[in-house]
Amino acid sequence: MSTRPDRPVALVGFAESLAAPEACWSLLDAGFAVHAFTRAGRRPPVRWTPGLDVAAITPPDGSVSGAARDLRELVRRVEPDVVMPLDDEALCLCDMIRDDAGVLAAPSPACVAVALDKRLQIRHARASGFDVPPTALAAAGDLDAKIEPPAVVRPALAVETEADAFIKRRTRICRSQDEVADAIADGGNYLVQGVIPGVGEGAFGLATPGGVRAWSGHRRVRMMNPRGSGSSACESSPVPDAVRAATERLLGAIGWHGIFMVELLRDASGRSWFIELNGRAWGSTALARRAGLEYPAWGARLAMAPDFEPRFQASATPVFCRHLGRELVHLLFLCRGAGRASAAPYPGLLRSVREIVLGRRGQRFYNWRPGARAVFLADTVQTVWGQLRKGAKG
Repeated sequence: MSTRPDRPVALVGFAESLAAPEACWSLLDAGFAVHAFTRAGRRPPVRWTPGLDVAAITPPDGSVSGAARDLRELVRRVEPDVVMPLDDEALCLCDMIRDDAGVLAAPSPACVAVALDKRLQIRHARASGFDVPPTALAAAGDLDAKIEPPAVVRPALAVETEADAFIKRRTRICRSQDEVADAIADGGNYLVQGVIPGVGEGAFGLATPGGVRAWSGHRRVRMMNPRGSGSSACESSPVPDAVRAATERLLGAIGWHGIFMVELLRDASGRSWFIELNGRAWGSTALARRAGLEYPAWGARLAMAPDFEPRFQASATPVFCRHLGRELVHLLFLCRGAGRASAAPYPGLLRSVREIVLGRRGQRFYNWRPGARAVFLADTVQTVWGQLRKGAKG
């Protein structure tokens, strides 16, 4: 007798990704039976969710072929109706086993290539009318143009493979040409861009055959690392018409279907600069869900039924959402001080302590769910402890 549930089955991963708790809960609330895969040796907070099954696979930073083999076997065992990657390594891995994965809640192979290669993103973004920061490309330790410091050196590829292992190169802020040369000396592929002070923003939606549905936006209130990182607190905001138009041209040009995030930087003059396109669930999924936008569940439904249209009642008032662990890490960075690597003024410690302790009326938290409080606690502890183990380094 089959033990398969009488509801659609979703397989998601990696379970330790920042978006995992909210993505899993979105799917559960939409009626899915949810299974998640994690890197062996990891203990993701989402495992404390009642009714969620978590299975370990070979970490792809040790063996890509082993991870692909294990994921194929997990697909055969779980028999999911849809497979949804939640981070860039999972997106790359799922694309590798696309023929065995069945329905994949991810864009086409050509779009995955764009999602994982920021050089292609910049080319399409410029052609679509976005402003792009001055950029030089680095390969094999050589730059194709000169960018005046301060500059940010970012990996051009979200995931790279060397000797059957995924590697992720780090982002660095450089204040001299010597520091830029040192940052690219390992021979990897990098983008070198001038630092533009501003506020991080995001534009989100669901790209369907009939056009983009359920637009939303956010702006960063605080970053985990004040020198530059993901947000620790953010609030919802409208998406400007010019950003919508450029995003629609970009997605249309590459044939994108599914959920998406366009990351932007708004400078002091109000000009929006394109940073990157994300092709999977993003870190601030909690904010979207608190505003009534169930992007993970919608992405799964759209993959299963291309004529799917989301039904929702979005919040009419702005939503403010915080990640408690990242807020505490933000304070750790402030206590350590800016250091010479900072390219922008640091927030004041006392003011930040006051804002973080007092919060805001009506605030929401990432990864908070009645009946799954252990997820919230484990996520907070792991976030802070992980940063302490790194010595509070950016």
